[in-house]
Amino acid sequence: MLNEEAIVTLDPLARFGAVPQFSLTSTDLTDGGPLRPAQYAAGAGGADVSPQLSWSGFPPETASFALTVYDPDAPTGSGFWHWAVANLPLSVTDLPVDAGVAGGALPGSSLTLPNELRLTSFVGAEPPPGTGTHRYQFILHAVDVPMIDLDSHSTPGVLGFNLHFHTLARAVLEGTGVAGGASAA
Repeated sequence: MLNEEAIVTLDPLARFGAVPQFSLTSTDLTDGGPLRPAQYAAGAGGADVSPQLSWSGFPPETASFALTVYDPDAPTGSGFWHWAVANLPLSVTDLPVDAGVAGGALPGSSLTLPNELRLTSFVGAEPPPGTGTHRYQFILHAVDVPMIDLDSHSTPGVLGFNLHFHTLARAVLEGTGVAGGASAA
């Protein structure tokens, strides 16, 4: 018999408190669809290219945004952070392709935190062989303050802790990937 308390949800927002949702879209990624090969890590035959992202419908009291890209399916016990950006200005409602490159097209007030590889840039999807289909959750937070006070060496987990207290609404766009390339999972 299945223990109902042991059921794990696949809802990417379940680990956060309930807040309203708004829209996050991409010309490069369909929600639930595979990432393009170019968005895979260099070691998987692609490049570390962040997709184009656009958002709308956030609350009028929003003062800034924060973006995280997370793989909850990484075989680590704690997932894998691919990208974390705090303090995106309210005036920014889209990011071009490859905005996540080191020294890329992010506004000057934005703060890119070190990811799991300790890089302050987007790192593409490179799931290890034999680990199945991975989900890559692009989560945009509408934040109630213009700046979250973080040290530039803070982790995405520290950003997440702060976002727990400052998020007004969230948007999510999820891509998939498997070892060696995109998956239609």
